[in-house]
Amino acid sequence: MNGVVIKSTGSWYLVRAEDASVYKCRIRGKFRLEGIKSTNPVSVGDQVDFDLESKKETGVIVKIHERRNYIVRKSVNLSKQSHIIASNIDRAFLLITIDNPPTSTSFIDRFLVAAEAYHIPVTLLFNKVDTYSDEIAEIKEELCDIYTKIGYHCMEVSAKKGKHLDAVKALMQDKVSLFSGHSGVGKSTLVNAIEPGLNLKTLEISEQHQQGQHSTTFAEMHPLSFGGFIIDTPGIKGFGMVDFEKEEISGYFPEFFKLKQDCKFHNCMHIDEPKCAVKLGLEDGLIAPSRYFSYLQIVKGEEEHFRQDIYGA
Repeated sequence: MNGVVIKSTGSWYLVRAEDASVYKCRIRGKFRLEGIKSTNPVSVGDQVDFDLESKKETGVIVKIHERRNYIVRKSVNLSKQSHIIASNIDRAFLLITIDNPPTSTSFIDRFLVAAEAYHIPVTLLFNKVDTYSDEIAEIKEELCDIYTKIGYHCMEVSAKKGKHLDAVKALMQDKVSLFSGHSGVGKSTLVNAIEPGLNLKTLEISEQHQQGQHSTTFAEMHPLSFGGFIIDTPGIKGFGMVDFEKEEISGYFPEFFKLKQDCKFHNCMHIDEPKCAVKLGLEDGLIAPSRYFSYLQIVKGEEEHFRQDIYGA
């Protein structure tokens, strides 16, 4: 039988068959070892073949079909391994809040690099805009300006006020959409506003740390009443980069990619080299300081600065 993985809890997987029936499946032990470098050999969104076990209501996954794309990050517990957040995604929505809790530009840029590498279009959703002060609104405008100029789609949304939810739904219709962001950015609340029937669990912001509490434990795919599927993911604290060679990272920054052909050296790393078009672009205001700072962090293998100044380095 063929189906798509809609939930992974580590050892068991829920698979939605073509007739919409859902089966609880596992994978064979030897299957885990065949070239799998990630902590989760099977991820939500995977197309799989599975066999039903005799005299049982469970199944065994026997094949993972080739993934069209996926979002991957460094595993939290095992730093040398990766964790696939989800696969076979039509569009990713990254929820951003400016101060409640703060979303750093480092986090945004790392997510965008991971999506860019696998040609996944991203919409940046600036959430809770109904709560913004004038100062916060100004920061939001600056961030929207940075990302819009380099080709990313930015939207203001408010689950409580219903702002632009119809526009978000239009982008999601008949597609597989991934929703991601820090804990506490209002992801589950927004998803519930878009599809009330899901009734996802929500939790309040921790006032002491200004960070959200995890209301989603495992990534899970849900069918949408207006067509398509949504993958709700656990809140991500940080986004460690994996599977990238240093030399290729600049290619995943669209504004760098446009300029790099004018660098003196074809293998320019845009750090110390003379006559670097990217560094000249930085000086001329064509590249945002925050973006260049994120690039240096990734290339040098540094940890993400969670509370990085929103305006950049």
